[in-house]
Amino acid sequence: MAIGWLTVLSQVPWTEVINNAPKVAEGAKKLWKSVSGKTGSAAPQSGPMPAPAPAEALNPAALELRIRELEGVVAELHAQMLASSELTKQLAEQNAQLVQRIERNRVRTIWLAVVSVGAVVLAVAALSAQA
Repeated sequence: MAIGWLTVLSQVPWTEVINNAPKVAEGAKKLWKSVSGKTGSAAPQSGPMPAPAPAEALNPAALELRIRELEGVVAELHAQMLASSELTKQLAEQNAQLVQRIERNRVRTIWLAVVSVGAVVLAVAALSAQA
């Protein structure tokens, strides 16, 4: 099972992921700023979406009631959009942190590989000097 994961992880273009992580985080921040800057004008109302009114029921009072109901629906959708964009922002920030940690681990792994190869070379040199 671990070999399957290693195969998948080895096929990921990590340099592209690392290079694009700041762009993703910045895009999420811009999205959050643009969405959170807009505010709903009406409090969200619960209830089903009203059906379109027939032509004869379009008096001013009915139209005003319908407008208020639709404003409530729009406000509710706006609140959902804010929540979704906040989640997107958080996920992008977590992704950027994850990429930074992966990059640090990659550098540490390379460093440990170099140290290990050096230790093996020294061990072989020491063994050949004794022979």
